[in-house]
This record gives sequence, C-alpha cells and structure tokens, in this order.
Amino acid sequence: MTAIQWSDGAPIYRQLKERVVAMMLDGVLKPGDALPSVRQVAADYQLNPITVSRAYQELADEALVEKRRGLGMYVTEEAAKKLLVNERERFLTEEWPLVLERILRLGLSTEELLAAAPAQGGTR
Repeated sequence: MTAIQWSDGAPIYRQLKERVVAMMLDGVLKPGDALPSVRQVAADYQLNPITVSRAYQELADEALVEKRRGLGMYVTEEAAKKLLVNERERFLTEEWPLVLERILRLGLSTEELLAAAPAQGGTR
C-alpha cells in the first residue's frame, strides 16, 4: 500500500477500507491477491491492529475479501465486479446530483464540460 494521509472527517478503519477498495477498483489488488497482514499494515501505518482488523472485517462482510485459515485475507473473484456496480450506484445517487446541481448553477454547457475534461485514453 502507498502512503496514506488520514483525515479527521471519518474513522480511520473506514478510510483504510476505502483505500483498499480504491486499490481493487484501480486493479492494484486483483482477484486472488493477498492483502497485507493486519500486523504489517498496523506497523507500516502506526495503527492499532484492531483498527486494521475492523477494516478487513468490513471487506469480508461485503464478500470483497475472504479469510483463508492460516494464510490471511484474499481478494475474491467477484470483488471488482461487485465494487464497480456499488460504486457506480453510489456515484449516481450521492455524488452526481450534487455535481449536476453545481453545473446547472454555473450555467456550464456540455461543450464547455467536454472541452475542460482531461483527455481519456479509451473512453466508453
């Protein structure tokens, strides 16, 4: 995992969970990959192991990772697909209405938005 800046806005276990989720969505963690051990993450980021365990348990509760006795936690085969569906739904219901409201308030046109968008290699 890369360096993490913790914010005061959310519990650290939730921030850690979101970081792991981002790594899954970005393809850094792929199905079948092992998560770093609780002890390793706790030592690397100076966290309480219970904090790390709680983040990992939430990932397991959502079937994004699975515990393999004696081996650790592994990304499940369906994790990326499940995350993409969940994250798209969350974006459309929580984030997009706020973005759209701001676009409308500023009177931005589709052309202005597209012109300002960073070039994407492989749009859908």
